[in-house]
Amino acid sequence: MKTPSPGTPPAANDLTGLRGVGPALAERLARLNIERPTDLLFLLPLRYEDRTRLTPLGAALPGMRTVVEGDIALAEVAFRRRRMLLVRITDGSGQLTLRFFHFSRAQQAGLKPGERVRCYGEVRKAPGGIEMIHPEYRILGPAGEHGLEDRLTPIYPTTEGLQQARLRNLAGQAIDRCLPLVTDWIPAQIAAAKGLPDLDTAIRTVHRPPPDIDLNQLAAGTHPGQRRLALEEMLAHHLSLRRIREQSRSQPAIPLRGAHALRDRFLASLPFQLTGDQRTALDDIEADLAGAHPMMRLVQGDVGCGKTVVAAAAALAAVAEGHQVAVMAPTELLGEQHRDSFAAWLAPLGITVAWLSGSLRKKARETVYAAIADGEAEVIIGTHALFQEAVEYHSLALVIVDEQHRFGVHQRLRLMEKGRLGKALPHQLVMTATPIPRTLAMTAYADLDTSVIREMPPGRQPVRTVALPEERRAEIVTRVRDACRAGQRAYWVCPLIEESDVIDSQAAESMHALLTDALPELSVGLIHGRMKPGDKERAMHAFAAGKTQVLVATTVIEVGVDVAEATLMIIENAERLGLSQLHQLRGRVGRGSDASHCVLLYRSPLSAMAKRRIGVLRETNDGFEVAERDLELRGPGEVLGTRQTGLMQLRVADLIRDADLAPTVQQIARTLLETSPDAATALIERWIGTSSRFGNV
Repeated sequence: MKTPSPGTPPAANDLTGLRGVGPALAERLARLNIERPTDLLFLLPLRYEDRTRLTPLGAALPGMRTVVEGDIALAEVAFRRRRMLLVRITDGSGQLTLRFFHFSRAQQAGLKPGERVRCYGEVRKAPGGIEMIHPEYRILGPAGEHGLEDRLTPIYPTTEGLQQARLRNLAGQAIDRCLPLVTDWIPAQIAAAKGLPDLDTAIRTVHRPPPDIDLNQLAAGTHPGQRRLALEEMLAHHLSLRRIREQSRSQPAIPLRGAHALRDRFLASLPFQLTGDQRTALDDIEADLAGAHPMMRLVQGDVGCGKTVVAAAAALAAVAEGHQVAVMAPTELLGEQHRDSFAAWLAPLGITVAWLSGSLRKKARETVYAAIADGEAEVIIGTHALFQEAVEYHSLALVIVDEQHRFGVHQRLRLMEKGRLGKALPHQLVMTATPIPRTLAMTAYADLDTSVIREMPPGRQPVRTVALPEERRAEIVTRVRDACRAGQRAYWVCPLIEESDVIDSQAAESMHALLTDALPELSVGLIHGRMKPGDKERAMHAFAAGKTQVLVATTVIEVGVDVAEATLMIIENAERLGLSQLHQLRGRVGRGSDASHCVLLYRSPLSAMAKRRIGVLRETNDGFEVAERDLELRGPGEVLGTRQTGLMQLRVADLIRDADLAPTVQQIARTLLETSPDAATALIERWIGTSSRFGNV
């Protein structure tokens, strides 16, 4: 159970004090992390519906979500492939059919000719007219008994057995009874300087938006009321991460000092020299490892900059002193790639590299468990399986986490806890190939020190990027044939797995069939997220080994796959993907010394934003510059492929859209931590709750 936040009056902590809340309803609310009335204030709507205006039936058009009203002229149960209730309503200007596939006898009895009904739903085209399928409706009594809504209707995230009407009622009770008791921890002058309202006004606005509110702002999440809450949510997460950092610095760790002979042998065995940035990052890491408290360091670097070899060199500081290293990857594909790289580098030095994943058979898994427990396995590479209960480390001194944004703080800390030796925690090195602007890094990675690798290894050629309309696809197929005949390989990325009636995009399965027919002399593979792990591995291994020359894929290959012979990346419907995702996909080619190309196929006409995004990719290969330009370009409502950047689980804030709030977040955080630690605790509890120990990011 949640404990009361500091400064929160007891009346605001009794959920069953709300009208209509009994044990069963309280249990359902708990699934939404609502355990106090004040939690309802921060259960923010996903979207809004406008039920303030009545649309005459004659003016209702397919695609509209609206309120209509009419007299029931006909009601009948029909059997057309399945049983359904059809109700025709009229209002003098037109008519509309209500269609119910699931209905009770009481509903059927209530919806009878002569009654007047008001409905809300989506208008659809139907044979001979228009219809609504399963609309919300109300039987109207005498004229004027039920007026229209006087404000927009919020739609909340919900769970099974919890209807929107009940949630709206409970949120309304919480606003009326508890909002005046909630403390606003952000100084009024700071909010006002950003043009933002106080907390009371912001919460009332998002739960009860007036009908004259700017709907575009509301839909984009840029209304001042939403921005005020975004500021507070970002602040809570930032404070939580700062607390994690403080706690880690108060813990002991095993100092790893001075045993550099093994590292020097490793670096001397490489067929290349480290770049200056790689050397600087390794120096930062080794200085941290020598400390008496756990290192928590992030290495940011663009795709192909050589983060993995730096991690391998860092691992030797632990191995040289008789300790273990765990390397965690988000997918088996990426984990296997690390396993092969580490084994090739470290086995000649006499170091045992072990592999642990959920797909290992029981006997093989138990063998690895035993090798980890007795210390025989010195470097253990795997997926989430690394922190399963059955795993017992002999002496884990360093945890390396790749693609950190795919995991989150709580998973990293669980792995650190697994490796605790007495009171000592392992050091932690985190890597990401998803550069984000410095101001955002200070907010999203507040628990980590940061090293940046911008310099690319010598010999790497920049990928040339071109944009072509999809009508020129046949030319690209010819180009793929020529490249593959010359011993090269090509990715063909599609945003969807199957054809869709809803989204008009090229699907991976149909493109696989098309290319198989068009390129009979080549082997064409297919990989997507719905495939079984074993099938994905076989498809990827076949491509890496050259058994297939063309790999049709969804964005599952965005991170981590390294095939030096792949020199062509074709991305279908590039206008649908965000800058960061396009840049990550482009990074799958150009891994060798041959010239590489990325072709962005698009469907005309391009929006102004899509033109600017594609323009950025044609101008630069620098992931850090791409991240900065992304921050400049992204307008209200623009989406990167997922609502969030993947760095935090946020309800109202968006780290890209709300980036201008980051300096204010850092300013307030410093003040609160110095002058009002209780306020910091209250904000963390308000937005993150009992998971605040792990930052919930």
